[in-house]
Amino acid sequence: MGPHAETVCHGLSFDLMSHPLSDRSATEYQVRSEVGRLRTVILHRPGPELSRLTPRNNDSLLFDGIPWVDRAQQEHDTFAQALRDHDVEVLYMHDLLRTTLEVPQARQAAVDDVLADIRLGDTLRDRLRGQLADLDTDQLVTTLIAGLSRDEVKGGGGLVYTLTGRHDFVIDPLPNLLFTRDSSLWIGDRVAVTSLAMRARRRETSLTSLIYAHHPRFKGVETLYGPDLEHVEGGDVLLLAPGVLAIGVGERTTPAGVERLANRIFEAKLAHTILAVPIAQERATMHLDTICTMVDVDAMVMYPNVADTLVAYTVNPTEEGISVSGPSPFLTAAAKAMGIDALRLIDTGLDPVTAEREQWDDGNNTLAIAPRLCVAYERNIETNRRLSQAGIEVIEIAGSEVGSGRGGPRCMSCPVWRDEY
Repeated sequence: MGPHAETVCHGLSFDLMSHPLSDRSATEYQVRSEVGRLRTVILHRPGPELSRLTPRNNDSLLFDGIPWVDRAQQEHDTFAQALRDHDVEVLYMHDLLRTTLEVPQARQAAVDDVLADIRLGDTLRDRLRGQLADLDTDQLVTTLIAGLSRDEVKGGGGLVYTLTGRHDFVIDPLPNLLFTRDSSLWIGDRVAVTSLAMRARRRETSLTSLIYAHHPRFKGVETLYGPDLEHVEGGDVLLLAPGVLAIGVGERTTPAGVERLANRIFEAKLAHTILAVPIAQERATMHLDTICTMVDVDAMVMYPNVADTLVAYTVNPTEEGISVSGPSPFLTAAAKAMGIDALRLIDTGLDPVTAEREQWDDGNNTLAIAPRLCVAYERNIETNRRLSQAGIEVIEIAGSEVGSGRGGPRCMSCPVWRDEY
């Protein structure tokens, strides 16, 4: 193993990089399916940003509970090691950002972005600009992710500072950065930096954009989408097969976002069919990948309570733009677009209560490492049993703490390179 970076979180020393950064060209990265052999993935190891969560702010920061940070880190470390054990290269957001912010232009853009918050006012903004300028790169990365409270501002002064509560944030933390799937996704050999719908998450894409724009690892990468466009989140986008995507339309991704992304995908000739799939605009089904994920080239684990009611609108390119047909039953439309007779369906539980419990606990949110090999939370006993019965090998990991933000192994990972299957 080559040189590695080490960080210290809550007294825990941890080796962040499983492999040295290579000279691999960005043009070699590609993702054309959900199940092709996974080679490289971006994760974010949870850190001090989770310590910012309190009963007073966890709802606004989109967490359903107050996670035990040390245990969340242990769970995430186990997840990352499970990937490494299967020869998956793990890249960490903190390391990617540190290298990115060594570029003066990127550092300036990151600072300008966080200081653009209209809540700050000119006096506080100037104080913060000076304070951020004094930080070394690693400290700046930590501050951009973990945020800054009013009590941590040096000097103070001005009306905004005076009227801000001691423990209120002047730079908001980003606890949801843990879910790297949402802020970017690869479609073919291009990356789509997404447009996140919830205010608490929008700054995540600013950091992600900087990585793809300035990190040497991604030199030459072509960007397919951007955070200034209509709302699209990565958890709503499933690459069912080469040339076929399903995109959920619900709480986080809008019809306008799907249309914009579809047009760009078709213009780049990255797909021939996109299925727009309306989903309930509820916390339990915030993304399409909370309802279903692929575990084999022709198999999907799916929340049975919606299996018979989920529909899809089929979108195809035309000389004039796009055509839209449907709705049709989702499973039927998906199989037709994929060119197979039928999708094998694996339910999350036989009875409605078990299915509902395991869907809430991200039983459907699996990460495929290869066809018939996936990572899933150990607590979803019935779902994992049914996966095994269907010939899917399940790597079980703990998720009681990392899952408190409503996300499973797929949510916590952004694949940047998969083999063709």
